[in-house]
Amino acid sequence: MKKITAVKKGLKGQVTVPGDKSISHRALILGALAEGITEIENFLVAQDTLATLNCLKKYGVRIERKDAFVRIFGSDQNFSEPQDVLDAQNSGTTIRLLSGVAATFPFVSVFTGDASLRRRPMKRVLEPLTQMGAMVLARGQGDYAPFAIKGGKLRGQDFILKKASAQVKSALLLAGLRAEGNTSVTEPQLSRDHTERMLVGFGAKIKREGLRVEISGGQKLLGQKVVVPGDFSTASFFIVAALVVPDSHLIIKNVGLNPTRTGLLTVLKEMGANIQILNFHENSGEPVGDLEVKYSPLKAVEVPPEIVPAMIDEFPILAVAMALAYGKSQVRGAEELRVKESDRIKSIVSEFSKMGVAVKELPDGFIISGGNKILGTTVDSHHDHRIAMSLAVLGLTAAGTTEILNAEAVAISYPEFFQQLSKLTEGA
Repeated sequence: MKKITAVKKGLKGQVTVPGDKSISHRALILGALAEGITEIENFLVAQDTLATLNCLKKYGVRIERKDAFVRIFGSDQNFSEPQDVLDAQNSGTTIRLLSGVAATFPFVSVFTGDASLRRRPMKRVLEPLTQMGAMVLARGQGDYAPFAIKGGKLRGQDFILKKASAQVKSALLLAGLRAEGNTSVTEPQLSRDHTERMLVGFGAKIKREGLRVEISGGQKLLGQKVVVPGDFSTASFFIVAALVVPDSHLIIKNVGLNPTRTGLLTVLKEMGANIQILNFHENSGEPVGDLEVKYSPLKAVEVPPEIVPAMIDEFPILAVAMALAYGKSQVRGAEELRVKESDRIKSIVSEFSKMGVAVKELPDGFIISGGNKILGTTVDSHHDHRIAMSLAVLGLTAAGTTEILNAEAVAISYPEFFQQLSKLTEGA
């Protein structure tokens, strides 16, 4: 349990957030497959990324880590049949992306995860991998972990996804990298493109035409140096905190600003947020910059479904901004939130309402009428790191003390979150 009390002064100063979680996962995986040495700077040290690292070690990949620096001695020849079950813990990125890798090797890989991950749908990845030639045996009519994959000679396929998903797209591209022929993935909207950018950085040739991306099999990757930018999803909690706590003025340094990730900025600016991008540049193929954020009176917004993939992880913290905005806000087309670390729609509705927020559940989103007085009370993260951090930010504006049960879930992506939040609010 974690206690949060309201602040009376604004959040001020500079903050640097940890490395991007999505990019850290992908750097590990591509580094393991690439020939030669890959070095990763500013690697995110958190439960999710360490799950990927430990799974790769079980394949026999040699990896050295000292704090946020990782060195990988890569080669696809290093992979051998794991002697144990591969535990992805709470990480959907780990289990789905490594499924694409596992499908290319002629031995058995068995995957599992924690109770939350074992409830998350996997057929969206496993079914197309079987179409490419992998053998899969999964629980729950092929949809849930634990599951086993025996791969081998895959055949490239053309896939049209019903829902935009960076994890599904990435798994199929990783499988296609070692498949015979070409593999293409077409999405209804563009999901985050870190995998495509990083594949190019490691030497792969990729074709992109609109929402379609294609990779040719048989390409070799070469080890690289990867400098991981700050995680935009993590930065989003400080962005919204500065926007809703009066007299706040924050500089958030070295944040990844990939346009497939920053839909939240678009929505917040529509709400009236004072956010400026400073020192914009590119690093390791990813756009990066500093964010200057000042307290801003916010107005309600309706989030269009087409922007949902570019901000799928930010809806819990957007709900905080909506709760403190003037007017009625609405989110639609976000049914993917039902199958995250928790059912995030239900989690937002149940926990925010306890704190006095007028929120209505929809099948694919929610409606929030902003402006109600926020009340400190006991709430539950539902073991979801983003729900825990969002409740903490909402608690900064509450009357009384907010107690967050299962707050330790923040370790999934940001173990130092509460410590950093405390520094920014010291004396406030």
